[in-house]
Amino acid sequence: MNYKELSHKDKKYLWHPFTQQREWEADPNVPIIVKGKGTYLYDARGKKYLDGVSSLWCNVHGHQVPEIDRAIQKQLKKIAHSTLLGASNEPAILLAEKLIKVAPKGLTRVFYSDSGSEANEIAMKMAFQYWQQVRPARPKKNMFLTVREGYHGDTIGSVSLGGIDLFHGIFGGLLFKTLKVKSPHDYPSRKLSNEKWLKDCVKEAEGMFRKYGSRLAAVHMEPLIEGAGGMLVHPWGYLKAIRRLCDKYKVLLILDEVATGFGRTGTMFACEQEGVSPDLLCLAKNLTGGYLPVAATLATEKVYKAFLGSFESARTFYHGHTFTGNQLGCAAGLANLELIEMNGFLETIQEKSEMLRELLEPLIAYPHVSDLRLRGLMGGIELVKSKKTDEPYSYKMKMGYRVCAEARKMGVLLRPLGNVIVLMPPLTISKKDLARLIEVISASIHRATVRFS
Repeated sequence: MNYKELSHKDKKYLWHPFTQQREWEADPNVPIIVKGKGTYLYDARGKKYLDGVSSLWCNVHGHQVPEIDRAIQKQLKKIAHSTLLGASNEPAILLAEKLIKVAPKGLTRVFYSDSGSEANEIAMKMAFQYWQQVRPARPKKNMFLTVREGYHGDTIGSVSLGGIDLFHGIFGGLLFKTLKVKSPHDYPSRKLSNEKWLKDCVKEAEGMFRKYGSRLAAVHMEPLIEGAGGMLVHPWGYLKAIRRLCDKYKVLLILDEVATGFGRTGTMFACEQEGVSPDLLCLAKNLTGGYLPVAATLATEKVYKAFLGSFESARTFYHGHTFTGNQLGCAAGLANLELIEMNGFLETIQEKSEMLRELLEPLIAYPHVSDLRLRGLMGGIELVKSKKTDEPYSYKMKMGYRVCAEARKMGVLLRPLGNVIVLMPPLTISKKDLARLIEVISASIHRATVRFS
């Protein structure tokens, strides 16, 4: 089918996520992807695009990866799916074993689901139920402490834990209340020293623990950097300090590594960089290399044992999904992890991160670039209308989208977070393509902002 026909049907039948459909329907040049190869995507008109957003932060090794393709094809010759309710399957078992071997110390059990939102919702429910069933039971520990600007998905439970006001404000009446500390990125002291910045952030968190520690079931947060909140970095040492407070006040720590896991920040998991192991770990996106929707919530044996009992005890974790532990997805996950464990893979990410930092440095001199943020191959470029006053572009101006539209003209697909241009290329991106990515972003920022100067 040609581009014109596909475009007509797209605008007639599809409802796209996070998209104002009126504007989408008026755009005559939306990319309709028909093929991918390596770090490039190809649309129905034959135009080639660098996948600058890793197909929404989940692509690890590029598209059409022979090893993952073969793993899925091999599994498809056996069976595509059977339920984990009342039965098990080989790929789910083997992937669970592999995940525990590479996971932070202390995590021993894997509970599968289908998306990052659900992985986080599962962790929240596990933490809540844990305190009802642990011996002795602590039913009053039913509150959650989260970080402002954190984002854990779009289901009601995960929105209650995080949520972006622009996206989720309308659903306020449906949400349950959580306690929130200020995003570490918002502290003025961040512009001084890491020590001062860290001290101020931890002081606020410690105050919340002192006041509510006996009521807290868990702290639920993203480690090192908050993704959808705007690529907001935390001071070094913040995660470790939160772990210490959790231990002191007997509070579970849930880490959302949906975006940061599997090498994105330069280590297998971001929490490793501060020597922290959580009680519950949420994974998705990069788990299958960007191939299929598989997510996982990993738990410690301590948490797991609180759910054991007789059949009639009702201590069971009553949660599941039709495609939990799907064989095709788990086969892709196994192949993905084998590729990540190859010699030098994580080291190359660290090298590219340093290169990316060097390429980005000149952009801070741009009149409308106020901040550059980076952890591994995960970062953001923040745009402002006035650098002198730190005045942001209004939402109506759509500056992030304007920059991405310019990049699209030059063959790079990006997706902004408001006024933040997201840097999230596939982890196997070549240094040549990395340089091109920043070259295009630089030109796009100039072209988009110069019109409103």
